[in-house]
Amino acid sequence: MEENQPKTGKFSLNYGLILGGISIVFGVLLYTQDLHTSQSPGIMVFGLVLAAVVTFLGIQAFRKANGGYLTLGQALKIGAGIALISAIISIVYNLVLVNVLDPDAPSKIMDARLGPSLESGEITQEQFDLQKEQSIKYWWMGYPVILILNILIGLILGLISGLILKKAKPAY
Repeated sequence: MEENQPKTGKFSLNYGLILGGISIVFGVLLYTQDLHTSQSPGIMVFGLVLAAVVTFLGIQAFRKANGGYLTLGQALKIGAGIALISAIISIVYNLVLVNVLDPDAPSKIMDARLGPSLESGEITQEQFDLQKEQSIKYWWMGYPVILILNILIGLILGLISGLILKKAKPAY
């Protein structure tokens, strides 16, 4: 008698939607507090911890639905899938942010990134203006980078969660 094994895609979709939804709520909170252009490492660490927790919970839920068994490959698939779904949602939110809510967001972000270099004298005003102009001109190139980096992070989180939670089915 063959068992119905749960599908990794279902768990990736569900937990990717959860992570994407939480990310949007967090992004809206940052926007309402005018922190959406902040380059704070704390905000980035919080996002990574959030992704780690949701990925771990998704892999753990799959393991439970799979009779307590999990392979490393399944964990990697779920981790990458969750990251892919949440990255797509985050990219859509960012498109709305920079095209509707705050069209000046790219300029503000580049000011926050390059401002300290200008103030410390590492770059001149001309270099600052040129780098800012080029960065804003090619802003759209950040979206594929976000997608790729999120998937890589999802694979790493899936690997770590898989190593913690893996349990092979007995051979008999």
